[in-house]
Amino acid sequence: MRLTSWNLLHAMAIPPGSKASLPSAIKKIAPEVLAMQEVDHFLPRSNSVNQVQEIAKAMKAVDWAFAPAIIGTPGEKWRALKDSDESIITAKSKGEGGYGIGFASTIPVTAYERIELGRSPVGMPLLVPGGEDGKGKPRFIYVQDEPRVALVAHLENGWSIINTHLSFVPGFNIAQLKKIKRWAEKSAAQTGNKVAIIGDLNLPKGLPVVGSQWKSLITQNTYPSWGAKIQFDYILAKDSISKVKTIKTTATGISDHLPITVEIE
Repeated sequence: MRLTSWNLLHAMAIPPGSKASLPSAIKKIAPEVLAMQEVDHFLPRSNSVNQVQEIAKAMKAVDWAFAPAIIGTPGEKWRALKDSDESIITAKSKGEGGYGIGFASTIPVTAYERIELGRSPVGMPLLVPGGEDGKGKPRFIYVQDEPRVALVAHLENGWSIINTHLSFVPGFNIAQLKKIKRWAEKSAAQTGNKVAIIGDLNLPKGLPVVGSQWKSLITQNTYPSWGAKIQFDYILAKDSISKVKTIKTTATGISDHLPITVEIE
């Protein structure tokens, strides 16, 4: 199983003007199972397309799903989900324009589940790159947190993959990770599946392992994509996996995060 995690940054070209496309990026990464974060679903800023479906088509995936964290566009006009909103969108549904996390797989999915992780009541100043190319002088901007979720895909091969994008607020993200870990261990006991927690955990090197007491299957810097110095993106497993091959991080011309990939036998 070739397993990839990638924060898409809604497929923004980095640097601006790059001719990279989602299909070309997917061809370069060549995932069999792909967990995506910061995905747009029919939002104007990304040409009103279903990004997960577009990626699934490029992968020739047999299953895909999108879990909206919010309805609307982050940083602009948005709202939390209501009970009437679809919480997991697949090929059988459409849903409203939103932003969240997604999943596509060439391995059949037997079921999807969603875990609500809440929202930090406070935001915080974040250091962001300056300039149109992202390489200018960094600056601080105050950012409010958004609701966070995890999307679970139970695969036909006996794995359950939990995809998430945790809060950037220190402490709150550790609490979210521990909630996912408790859920994962209970699910594994019930299903007998092996479980991986995968995604943008917004925690620098080592902290996800300390916070979860799980093992990291890959150690590679992923941010920023034009000169990665920090690992924010992880693939965690409870138990040691005897045959794991780390695939070198691949620059795609899309996003400020690099994708990470492992092959598991």
